[in-house]
Amino acid sequence: MTPVNSAKHFAPDRVAIIGGGPGGYEAAMVAADAGVEVTIIEDQGMGGSAVLTDVVPSKTLIATADAMRRVNASTSFGVRFGETGDDKYETSAWADFSRVNERLLKLAQTQSLDIHRSLESAGVRIISGRGRLAPPHNVEVTLPDGETQLVEADAVIVATGAHPRELKTAKPDGERILNWTQAYSLTEVPEHMIVVGSGVTGAEFASAYRRLGAEVTLVSSRDQVLPGEDSDAAAVLEDAFSRVGVQVAARARANSAERTADGVRVTLNNGRVLEGSHCLMAVGGLPNTAGLGLEECGVDITESGHIRVDTVSRTTATNIYAAGDCTGMLPLASVAAMQGRIAVAHMQGGAVKPLQLHRVASNVFTSPEIATVGVTQSQVDSGKYQADVVKLDLATNPRAKMMNIGDGFVKIFARRGSGTVIGAVVVAPRASELIYPLALAVTHKLHVDDVATTFTVYPSLTGSIAEAARRLHLHVLDPAEE
Repeated sequence: MTPVNSAKHFAPDRVAIIGGGPGGYEAAMVAADAGVEVTIIEDQGMGGSAVLTDVVPSKTLIATADAMRRVNASTSFGVRFGETGDDKYETSAWADFSRVNERLLKLAQTQSLDIHRSLESAGVRIISGRGRLAPPHNVEVTLPDGETQLVEADAVIVATGAHPRELKTAKPDGERILNWTQAYSLTEVPEHMIVVGSGVTGAEFASAYRRLGAEVTLVSSRDQVLPGEDSDAAAVLEDAFSRVGVQVAARARANSAERTADGVRVTLNNGRVLEGSHCLMAVGGLPNTAGLGLEECGVDITESGHIRVDTVSRTTATNIYAAGDCTGMLPLASVAAMQGRIAVAHMQGGAVKPLQLHRVASNVFTSPEIATVGVTQSQVDSGKYQADVVKLDLATNPRAKMMNIGDGFVKIFARRGSGTVIGAVVVAPRASELIYPLALAVTHKLHVDDVATTFTVYPSLTGSIAEAARRLHLHVLDPAEE
């Protein structure tokens, strides 16, 4: 590995940032607050793809699908309305897809404008255009009219994000064959959506489209969906998919996707042919690093095209930092934002806590949600970590019963011998909120007893977190106490 630059800390007066996504705008806010002259260059709008075409719109779509889930489950609470349709998975509630997409796109634009105003209020200079590094650490900007402008800087942060990966034999057309940035142009719920890719993006869209009333087939190259997630969690999701009617084509890859007279045809590598109305390609992303002048400035690129950085966001070129999906770290908005903040702190010579990926809390916004932090089950099973593990099903939780939650669990990993919380998994509605106390425990190396003896509200789903920790206490007692 090429060494990352180890130049002496300096306090830059001028910082230029290429890219207005979470890594870019968070860095800009922190730097501006410190009194630095900040210029940010973005050609799509503040927030980048995370706000405009990825995280914000997709999670808004998922929130709508979750509302449909709650409506569809309301009869189990004794709520009665309308008539049950022919589809046993639906009630008389239906999604007006034009309004759904109109709302989510408007929300994305509003969020982008809010970020723009916040940056301007902080004194950040915003330039609409495409940035390219100019040695040694300046930025040449191509403006919308084709003119160029040089932004002089003492340090640069590259935060250009990523774009959807495409297959040569399955080119998105924005109408029938879609990537995740094009999914919001639909005016009606797809009759039959074929989702290619069973990672986080694919699983989330499959879950959302089914809840919104579409027939869904999910193409998975592995034995289970979400191959990178906790196997127990993936099993719960697969059961949920089966109950609501998501069809999974397992152990298969898409060789091609093509339009037909009134839909799409997806051919799999096992010879099976799937017919549907639409196809969503969710086969990963590629970094936006081409044409940035990185090599000319001494910035090392990995084989995958990502910018090589260390844990304080330094590249291999002095005074040039990078943050976000273009770096190949975890492709999460929260990680991009943290990398941006760390970059600013490091270049100012202040105290810096390096990025520690094992402390990152992440979430899959399926129904139910899957949240994780720290050590994983596979790491324990492989012997990399020695841990005591307790898994507590939510079926025993009184609040879960009241809310008619049948799926989900809390799993906590405690370091064997010490009882320190080193990892956790939560599968539940709003798992993204429930993981936070466990992320605090992992980050601050709390003992399971610290979690177990903290008061929780009764009844609440967090009660299962405390209960799981109490059960772990029995595993970490000294032999003399047992």
